[in-house]
Amino acid sequence: MTENIIHAKVSQRELGLEKRFRPLDDLIRYVLFVCGALSILTTIGIIIVLSSEAINFFASYGEIDTNNQTLSALSPTETLIDVTTGGGTLALGDLMRLQSSDELMRIVEVIDRDTVIVERGVEGTTAVSHEAGREVFIAKQVTLLEFLTGTRWQPQIGFFGIWPLLNATMMITTIAVIVAVPIGLGTAVYLSEYASERARSILKPTLEILAGIPTVVLGYFALTFMTPLLRSLLGNDTVQIYNQFSAGLVVGFMIVPLISTVSEDALRAVPRSLKEASLGLGATRFETAVRVLLPAALSGIIAAFILAGSRAFGETMIVAIAAGAGPNFTFNPFEAAETITGHITRISTGDLSYGSMDYKSLFSLGLVLFLVTLMLNIISDYITERFREVYQ
Repeated sequence: MTENIIHAKVSQRELGLEKRFRPLDDLIRYVLFVCGALSILTTIGIIIVLSSEAINFFASYGEIDTNNQTLSALSPTETLIDVTTGGGTLALGDLMRLQSSDELMRIVEVIDRDTVIVERGVEGTTAVSHEAGREVFIAKQVTLLEFLTGTRWQPQIGFFGIWPLLNATMMITTIAVIVAVPIGLGTAVYLSEYASERARSILKPTLEILAGIPTVVLGYFALTFMTPLLRSLLGNDTVQIYNQFSAGLVVGFMIVPLISTVSEDALRAVPRSLKEASLGLGATRFETAVRVLLPAALSGIIAAFILAGSRAFGETMIVAIAAGAGPNFTFNPFEAAETITGHITRISTGDLSYGSMDYKSLFSLGLVLFLVTLMLNIISDYITERFREVYQ
């Protein structure tokens, strides 16, 4: 027995099968681990930044310029303030501050649009004298309820309802998915079951080219080709120059390669025996594709639809160029409306002061985008894992 074990060890050593020290393999393993760790840490960092800034946005006060000015000078004891009427409306309970002053005043009574009575030196500040003609600022704190239910988004004057931006984003995403799903799925079925090798060699690179076109180019395509086409068909009075429908159509064309590629992979992953059994029983190629292959690959196909919807939801340049540059709570797809990503792009490239309400609001919008896309990806992974076992 001992001789057999020694003989086996000698044989392994002679054959070169014993464990050897391979520093290059260990180095590659560590490099791959670092790459995975960096991707995870980056995601965690994004979550931390978005969450902390969004919490700060809801927890802290920001100042809104009402575009009003005081009409007369104020002594430290005066509580009646007259202001101009060209700006925003002052409301009961608002915290008010005048330009070039740290004093906070709380409005305790609104006599009319241009006259209010205030409590001086609140929140630990000191009442001081003020000259006439000072700009009036209002301290604003956004509530989560207002953010999630409001239908007016105008940060400059203190309205932070997300629904005008979210509604436009969802409408464009819906239009894009409705356009892309039949085209992408039909392309996948054709490439998987009908196309010859020559046709596949032409169509696959073409789809890859479509996927590689910069979205800013697609945005101008929507603005200069798709919108004039819609206006010529439906009328200039019906379709505005900037509209959600043309943006949704082009976003749909953009996500067709994603749907077709993932769906084709799902169709090709179906066991060949299912296809051969269906054909052997006398089913046509179309019947096999519709009644056998599509149900068998359903989990992968649905995952493709959800991933494409997630991609459309986060699209930026097409909607920023073609959909419009102002929040508009409307259900008419032929009207202009700004999406979440389009608004972030427009505001971020403007004269935006650090720490202002406009600046802080961008992080809350970014967090909404992140949570929606994360939820869609989780649903996609769940569907793929939930139904994959049925056909394996």
